[in-house]
Amino acid sequence: MTAVVSDAVAASAATDRLKLTEVFLSLQGEARDAGWPTVFIRLTGCPLRCTYCDTAYAFHGGDWWSIDDILAEVAKHGVRHVCVTGGEPLAQKRCIGLLQRLCDAGYAVSLETSGAIDIAAVDPRVSRVLDIKTPGSNEAHRNLWDNLGLLTAHDQIKLVICSRADYDWARALVLEKGLHQLCDVLFSPSKSEIAARDLADWIIADRLPVKFQMQLHKLLWNDEPGR
Repeated sequence: MTAVVSDAVAASAATDRLKLTEVFLSLQGEARDAGWPTVFIRLTGCPLRCTYCDTAYAFHGGDWWSIDDILAEVAKHGVRHVCVTGGEPLAQKRCIGLLQRLCDAGYAVSLETSGAIDIAAVDPRVSRVLDIKTPGSNEAHRNLWDNLGLLTAHDQIKLVICSRADYDWARALVLEKGLHQLCDVLFSPSKSEIAARDLADWIIADRLPVKFQMQLHKLLWNDEPGR
């Protein structure tokens, strides 16, 4: 009987684990919560290969953590904001349970997701920061457009702009689909491809109803991992 119970406990623990690349405290560098001290939970793995990806180190490797251990680690840092990111966190199905547990624990939780995976099961208390991939990412064909119908004012849409052609594509998308009426829409310049000032000027010239943003953590710490 003892062996049977032990096996059951081990099986339960195995189904409660996620593969993580890192957990760290920094400032949120993007989106609505930019500037807040935030614990980042970076899950390992991503099915996309965007041209501008700056976290390719999270594609492989990582360590298995139980959800209980993740929450204990988050609690050590003593801040309210938690961001679950990747990689693509929703590529691990147990991410849904982690998000719920974080919300239950009273954290202000955001999820950074590629927009290529169904977000319907994500706890509504989570602010879903949904990427829409532009043509310049080479992954625009992966956009799951049904996700747009699931967004609320609590969520956010992010587009990384790689060129003037990307901007024109994104501008048309915002206006044709009324994205700004769904939630905040954020435009970011791809660091290595266009000047931030150019993107800012284009947005101003068009009076486009989107927020310009730059990656605050990159300005402060460049590409240092864990910051």
